[in-house]
Amino acid sequence: MKRFGGAWLTLIALAGCDRAPDNGDLAEAEARGSREAAENGRIECALEGAKLFDRTCTVDEMSGADGTILVVGRANVGYRRLQITTDGRGVVPADGAEPAKVSIVGNNMIEVAIGHDRYRLPANTGGAK
Repeated sequence: MKRFGGAWLTLIALAGCDRAPDNGDLAEAEARGSREAAENGRIECALEGAKLFDRTCTVDEMSGADGTILVVGRANVGYRRLQITTDGRGVVPADGAEPAKVSIVGNNMIEVAIGHDRYRLPANTGGAK
C-alpha cells in the first residue's frame, strides 16, 4: 500500500481538476484580460473582413483641437483615427473617409465597424449589455 500512496494522491488531485469551469469565473477573467490589454495599449480587432477577433491591434490616444483622437489598428494592415464624441455616438472617423457603425457589445465595451475592419474598445456604456 505504501508503494501506491503517491499514485493515489495524484489521481485524487487530478480528479478535482475535472470539474466544469464556472461561466462567471470565465467571464470575469475575460473582462479582466480585456481591461489589462486596453491599459497596455492592446485591443481586440477583426481586420480585413476576418470573422474572429484577436488582441493584436494597438490603440493610442492623443489630444487634438477638436478633442480626443484614438489611433487604432495594426502596422501590417494600417491605422484609423477615431474622434471621441460627447453627444452619445461614441466615436466617429476623424478623417471622415468612411462612416463608422458603433454598437454596444457588453458592459463598458463598444464595437466600431469601419469598412471591413472591426475594433472593440472600452467605453462608458451606462451599464448596457
